[in-house]
Amino acid sequence: MSDLLYGRNAVRESLRANRRWFARLSISAGAQEIGVLAEIIKIAQERDVPIERVDRKALDRQLHGANHQGVALEASDYPYVAVDECLALAEECREPALLLLLDHLQDPQNIGTLLRTAEITGVHGVLMPGRRASEVTPAVVNASSGATERLYISIVSNLAQTIVDLQRQGVWVVGVENDERAVDFDTIDLDMPMALVIGSEGSGLARLVRERCDFLVRLPMAGQIGSLNAAVAGSIVLYHIWRQRGNPSDA
Repeated sequence: MSDLLYGRNAVRESLRANRRWFARLSISAGAQEIGVLAEIIKIAQERDVPIERVDRKALDRQLHGANHQGVALEASDYPYVAVDECLALAEECREPALLLLLDHLQDPQNIGTLLRTAEITGVHGVLMPGRRASEVTPAVVNASSGATERLYISIVSNLAQTIVDLQRQGVWVVGVENDERAVDFDTIDLDMPMALVIGSEGSGLARLVRERCDFLVRLPMAGQIGSLNAAVAGSIVLYHIWRQRGNPSDA
C-alpha cells in the first residue's frame, strides 16, 4: 500500500522529515521550478527519489481534481507510532506530556488544522480512533501543510479505554465541551501532564469519553451561533496551554 501525497508544503515536509519510503515524485511539466518547488526537487534528488515531469491534466485525473499545485509524491503509508512512544518523547524532552486526542473527527480540513496547531505548540503525540474517523490520509497531510510528517500519531482501538490507561500513568484528561460541568478554559492551571480531547464536528465528545475526562473546559462566547468550529476551539486551547507552560509570545 502507498499514499499519493500532494500540495507543495505537504510534499516538501514529507521529504524533509524522511519518515517514509518514496517511490516517485511527479512534477507538472512546464511548472516554474523555483521557490518551494525547487526545494522539493533538490531534496528529492538528495534522497535519490525518481523525478518525472508529467502533463498537469494527468495529475488532475490521478488526484481526482484535488489542488495538487503541480506536484505529487508517491510514498509509503503513514508511519503511525504506539502511544508509549508519544509519552517517551515527552520524557525525552523533559516536559510534562501534552497529547491531543481526536474523538471521531471526520473533516480532513478540521483534522489538518488541529494537527498543524499541534505541531506548532509542541504536542508530543496525537491519538486517533481507527474506526468511523478520518485517519492520516493524503487530504489530511495536505490540510496540515505537512505537519503530520513531524508529529507522532497513534491509532487506538478504543479511545475511552485509552483515556483510562493514560490516567493510570499520571496524565490528566481534559475535554473541550460546552457542558454544565465545564469551566472556562482560561481559569484553570493546565501546566501538567495532560491530554486534550476534541470531539466530533456534529455531536462533540462521545458520552463515555466525556464521562471519563477528569474535567471539561469551555470557551466563553458572546455571539448567537452557540459553538465554535472544532478545529478553532482546539487550537485556541492548545495555544493557551503552550503559553501557560512558559513559552514567550515572541519566539
